[in-house]
Amino acid sequence: MLISWSYRPRQSLMERIDPRARWVFSFSYLFSITLFWDARFLAAFFLLGIVWYALGGVPWREARRAWMLVSFLLFTMILVNTLLTGGGAGGVVPAGGHRVWPEGISLPWGGVWNFGLTWERVWFALCQLLRISGISAVFIVIPFTMDPKLYGVTFRGLGLPDRFAYVVELAFRFVPTLARDFMITFDAQRARGYEIERAGRNPLRQIARIAPLLVPVTMNAILTGEDVANAMDLRAFGQRPRTWLYELRYRRGDYGLLVFSLLLLLISLFLRWRGYGQFWIPPWIG
Repeated sequence: MLISWSYRPRQSLMERIDPRARWVFSFSYLFSITLFWDARFLAAFFLLGIVWYALGGVPWREARRAWMLVSFLLFTMILVNTLLTGGGAGGVVPAGGHRVWPEGISLPWGGVWNFGLTWERVWFALCQLLRISGISAVFIVIPFTMDPKLYGVTFRGLGLPDRFAYVVELAFRFVPTLARDFMITFDAQRARGYEIERAGRNPLRQIARIAPLLVPVTMNAILTGEDVANAMDLRAFGQRPRTWLYELRYRRGDYGLLVFSLLLLLISLFLRWRGYGQFWIPPWIG
């Protein structure tokens, strides 16, 4: 009924680490990197994220779609919200600044376009790129290197109650299950003569052609959720502490990663408390 992400054993160094320690490091990394807007600190975090991603041994062909989604979000956030409108830089980049084109941009048909892009906003866009890319590298690797059967016991080992731990496990399986149901419904409709190709290359027409598929997929997702809930109620899930089929045990390297994660967070908080990590502009700008 439920499926998971495309996980397969890789015998990588990442898979030898206890899943609980991996999640602790991931959240520590997330909270730490969001404290800084200084590109020098963000570059260090970015390199740490790339090293962490490399430990998973995930080839590009498997994570390509995830990175394409991240690239689209980065393109939208940086180009539209930062470089063109400057809305994403509000409250971080100081007002004014040094314009990239102080005298404006000459238009071919005459006139001048006074585009207000500043070098400070360009530098802020670089900071956004480093921050989001580092966070993406740390979290994208999780579904490709973590055995789906360990999600529930991992979050239970992190202190969540049984109900919440199992809810988190179901949440991780919801997206790939929904994608599987959509493809099954789409293939069934095509077998009955439904052709989405008739919409051509017009994206609006393609969305309109896909819309009739959303109703059966949504209904099937609701029915699947009810089936899971009924099955759990019949087994008296949540009435008493449950046991888990798999058991996790920390090893020496896992304790080392936990200590490193704690130090990373504490040092980041201390540096931020001391005033480091605010938006920094190189002196050569302008």
